[in-house]
Amino acid sequence: MNRRRSQRGAPGGRATSPAADSGRRGQRASHGGRGELRLIGGEFRRRRLPILDNPGLRPTPDRVRETLFNWLAFELAGTRVLDLFAGTGALGLEALSRGAGEVHFVEAAAPVAAALTRNLDTLGVQATVHRSDVAAYLAGAAQPFGLVFLDPPFRQGLATATCERLEQGGWLAPHAWIYVETEHELAWQAPPGWQLHRELRAGDSHARLFRRTPPAA
Repeated sequence: MNRRRSQRGAPGGRATSPAADSGRRGQRASHGGRGELRLIGGEFRRRRLPILDNPGLRPTPDRVRETLFNWLAFELAGTRVLDLFAGTGALGLEALSRGAGEVHFVEAAAPVAAALTRNLDTLGVQATVHRSDVAAYLAGAAQPFGLVFLDPPFRQGLATATCERLEQGGWLAPHAWIYVETEHELAWQAPPGWQLHRELRAGDSHARLFRRTPPAA
């Protein structure tokens, strides 16, 4: 894995550096201004990183992350990864730890993006943080990714619109994997060509992993 300091992107724009949009993932939030994120596997297994104690950050349980990366065990090496609504960056950081080739984080909240950038610097890994709203980021020039993490704030109607932008905007490699986490009661239709590979319900969350099938020529 390349060891370089993380780079920072311009506010509201595309960046050439690590992390970005208000993803809602963390672990063991405290009441003293900081919590802690534990990486589960790979090079940084058992590493603990500080995270902000922010009411907008919704933790993804260790069990869900561990299950997801077991599903993806043979698909990560060298893959380009996009972590939307990144928050603590738990999923993108886990992907880096397990051998992803390139990770871009998109996070709108400046303090959250800054905290993620510090954790990337602490680990000494190369990644890119885009401090941008997800919709604005996806309105830019597309770069196809092999794996996308999508864990938007619940009950704001963001999952369906974001999936459509990913599919229609050219952000997905022909056989990309897409992880989508929503509130369990949300009924929505995945874009055409997305095949459900695995799913898991935990608490009020419904996690789904899709594999994209490219449209026929």
